[in-house]
Formats: sequence, C-alpha cells, structure tokens
Amino acid sequence: MISLREVSKVWPSGVCAVDRLSLEIDSGEIVVLLGSSGCGKTTTLKLINRLVEPSAGRILIEGRDVADQDPVGLRRRIGYVFQGIGLFPHRSVAANVGAIPSLLGWQATRIEARVDELLELVGLDPASYRNRRPHELSGGQQQRVGVARALAAEASILLMDEPFGALDPLTRDALQQELLAMRRRLGLTILLVTHDVSEALLLADRVAVLAAGRILQLGTPAELFASPATPEVARLLETSRRHADRLHAMAHPGESTS
Repeated sequence: MISLREVSKVWPSGVCAVDRLSLEIDSGEIVVLLGSSGCGKTTTLKLINRLVEPSAGRILIEGRDVADQDPVGLRRRIGYVFQGIGLFPHRSVAANVGAIPSLLGWQATRIEARVDELLELVGLDPASYRNRRPHELSGGQQQRVGVARALAAEASILLMDEPFGALDPLTRDALQQELLAMRRRLGLTILLVTHDVSEALLLADRVAVLAAGRILQLGTPAELFASPATPEVARLLETSRRHADRLHAMAHPGESTS
C-alpha cells in the first residue's frame, strides 16, 4: 500500500530530518511512528503526501511513485488529521466536512449524504451538529469533525499527526476506540505519529521507533516489549512498563513482583 524506499530529507540549513528511511505499510494496517520531538516523525508523514519533497529516495502508494502524481490531487485522496485540527472557523461543520468533495466537483446531494454518513460514523448526530460552527464544539468534537473531513473524499489512507495529544484522557481514549472501530469498518490504512508510548502500543499493529531520522526498531508492540533492539528503545518503553507494573500491583496488592 505505502512504500518508503531509502527516503531522506535534508533541509537547506544542512540538517538531516529523515535519513535513508525504508518502511513498508500493508493495506488495512495501523503503523505508528514513535519518538521524541525532532526525530523525523512529522517530516516522514509530510513526505508521503508531498507537503515536503524528499532529497533522495522514492515513495510509492499502491505501486505508483508519488513524485509522478499531481500533489494537490494526491492530497485530496489521502486523509490528513493533525493536532491543530485546522477547521475553517467561519464555516459550518457540514461545510468543513464537505470541503474536499466540493473541490472535487461532487453534486450537492452526494456531498450532503456523505457529510451525514461521516458525522454519524464519528459519533456526531448530523441533525444536531451539521450547522454548528467550530467555536460551538468541544475540543473532542472538533477532532471528530477533523477525522470526518479527512475521510470525506472516500480516502482509504489516513495520515495522523499527534491527533489526540491536546485532549483530556477520557476524550482521547474515546476517540482512540472510535478510530479502531472505523479502521475495522472501512478497512483504513493508517500511519499515525505520536510521542506517547502508551498510545502507540495500544493502537498500532506495528510501531516504528525513530531517532535522528532513522528507524531504530520496527515491530509489533509485543515484540518491542519482549526484545528492545537498542538501549534507546528500552528506555522509551521503560516508563510504560513501570506504569503497567504499578497498575498491576494496585490491582493485585497481595502478589509478589519478584
């Protein structure tokens, strides 16, 4: 589905953001890019839909090199959700969700049906929310609208950049569960960026741990926990492991942890 082959990005300043990164993402898979700020996660995401152009390497989607495709048309076929949400503040929820289908020339009746379908999919009653403005929504509701907008043009690929980072824990958990349910229903292929280790382990089929623009380790959450490949990966997982141990000890106070 998505193939990154020896992809690099060097900024004009000489800083290397992505360094010969190779990654294969299968159709219907959730892959999480995990790492600290500045490790190349967001740049990698932007390379896929050509918001950033690579300095070297190739990126293919369904076997087609993205360099040979019109970047605007490419972005309209790929859903993109980011933490800032970026809803048009003076447009209604319906106009926000229907923005890309409108640009693609869909008929009004088709757009209206698609908007209602997607609002229901993300847990927002169309009758109650389609005419509201973004400022009338909570942060979680805005994020749901952002996801609906990303899927509006019937995208099968969803790129997500720290989509839940600004939300409270309960809302974040609810939206994570919605995302997993949508993935199952729609067969979505998702590449998600986060620095939250727990989020990565709970959502991903596979996790790619990045540092300095390179993949330190790629594997399932269980594989990473069982056999961290480097000291950096082990340190990254240690906090989640410690939290899990503490929660287990609280739930089972009489058990020995030795």
